[in-house]
Order: sequence, then C-alpha cells, then structure tokens
Amino acid sequence: MKEDLKSRFQSMRLPSADESVRRTGEFVLQSAEKYEPAIARVFGWRRKLGTTVASVLAAWILFHVLFGANGTVAYGKKRAEYKSLEQDVNELQKENEQLQKHVEALKSDPAAIEREAREQLHYTKPGEVVYVAPALPAQMPKNDSAKK
Repeated sequence: MKEDLKSRFQSMRLPSADESVRRTGEFVLQSAEKYEPAIARVFGWRRKLGTTVASVLAAWILFHVLFGANGTVAYGKKRAEYKSLEQDVNELQKENEQLQKHVEALKSDPAAIEREAREQLHYTKPGEVVYVAPALPAQMPKNDSAKK
C-alpha cells in the first residue's frame, strides 16, 4: 500500500508557482473586464460628487470671506467708521487747543477778560448805554387741530 501511494504521488504533477500566478492573473483580468462599466460609473459619480463638494465648499468660503462677521464688507464698514472717528478726534483736538488758548488768554490778558465780561455777563463801564434787541419768539409747533 505504501508503494501504491508512493507511485501515485510520483506520477501526479503539481502545478508550478508561475502557472498558479498566471491563472490568478487571468481570473482577475476576466473579473475586471466583466465589472469595468460599473467601476467606471462609480468612479465617474465619485469624481462628480467630489467636484460638487469642492465647488460648494469654495463658494461657502468665498461667501464667508465677503459677507461674514469679519469679511471684506464688514472690514470696509469698520475702516470707514475708523476714518470718521479719526476725523472727529482731530476736530475735537483742534477745538480743545482753541479752548486751552482761550483759557490762557482769560488768565493773563485783561482785554480778553473785559470782552468776556461784556459779552457774557452784560457788564458796562460807567456812562455806557447798552441796547439789547428782543429775542425772537420761538416758533410754535404746527397743530392740525385748528383745521378740524
């Protein structure tokens, strides 16, 4: 019996590794040819989906850059507000300088003191006559009740 098995194994030829690899490769190629249209569709859909997602993401980023909380539009508004406030500060500084000069003049210049006393407090020198024009009457608000 041992001899019978021995002779069987000797007469049987085992496939070589190269032949096994070749057969596997042929099977893979046949399978790929069979499913190639489906794979092409899947890759096509995936490519379209990826392009769509990238486009939507780019549009969202662009919208956010332009109109977001810190976007270009908000930046332009803040810059205009900054320039306006800077101009107001410059005007107030000039006014402050003028008032400082006026205060210094009132502290040291007798003519400035006299002018303020005459204008603000209506002071006069002895023998002067001051004429004061009557104040204009304040306009009354329009009232439609008279028409009724």
